[in-house]
Order: sequence, then structure tokens, then C-alpha cells
Amino acid sequence: MTDTSSLLAQAEAVLRRYTEAGLTLATAESCTGGLIAALLTELSGASAVVERGFVTYSNDAKTELLGVPADMIAAHGAVSREVAMAMAEGALAASRADAAVSVTGIAGPGGGSQAKPVGLVHFGFARKGRPVRHVERRFGALGRGEIRQAAVAQALEGLLHLID
Repeated sequence: MTDTSSLLAQAEAVLRRYTEAGLTLATAESCTGGLIAALLTELSGASAVVERGFVTYSNDAKTELLGVPADMIAAHGAVSREVAMAMAEGALAASRADAAVSVTGIAGPGGGSQAKPVGLVHFGFARKGRPVRHVERRFGALGRGEIRQAAVAQALEGLLHLID
């Protein structure tokens, strides 16, 4: 498993930088199931930064809570660049946050295919007034827990880049 202390250190850096910048954030999580929000809110001072979190594991939740078009999910699949970006934009629109991160992927051990293997994770990073950024990672078949932890680490890293 990923070293939890390093994830906590990353989360502390996110909270510190967002606090200094006077920014708030929202999370829109699918395969991580709320782990990003949970890690951030594990720390003192999170209430100044974490505006809200969405756990949108099902396609219906992505559509109902974040406004991701059902036809987009049907065309590209829930685990796609398009959906990750729409989730991040939707989290901004459905919150009062200044920035948002979204995560959608295949944590396994099943559910993968040749085109979309286990370990494929798409991230969306949105900040008001800026274009949405997309990051794709292929972590490989590390195991469900490891993939989810690696996705959390990537999400925290991306949130730091939104400050720049």
C-alpha cells in the first residue's frame, strides 16, 4: 500500500496552499469513493478549504449531481477524458468552490478491457475562469487499494498545480 503519511503530507500541502491563496475546492469522485475528501478532512483547517465533495459512483449520480450528459457517458464511457472533464466542471457549477478535482477510473480487479484496462484513471482539474485540464494515468493492475491510493496522490498533485 501507498505510505499514508506521504498522502497526509500532500494533503497538508494542498490545504496550506489553498488557505494561503484564499481558495476553496470541491471533489467529484468515482473510483476513489470519497477518499480524497476524507483525506483532506482528516486534517485540521480543512473547513477553510474543502467546500464539498461528491461521490458519484454510478452513472446516474454523475448525471444527476454533476450534470454530466447521459449521452456523453453512453458515447465515451464513464471512464473517459470527456467524462472526467465534465465531472470537474459540474463540481464547480454545483458548488461554491473555486477549484475542483474529478476522478473516474477502473480500480479492478475486474471491469477492465483491452481498451480500458484495470488501473486506467482519468482526472479533471477545474478552476473558475480557466480551461479544464485533463490527466490520464495507467497505474497498471496494482490491486484495487493501490490504484485508489495512487489516484488520490495524483489528484492531490493536480490540485497543487491549479494554484500556479
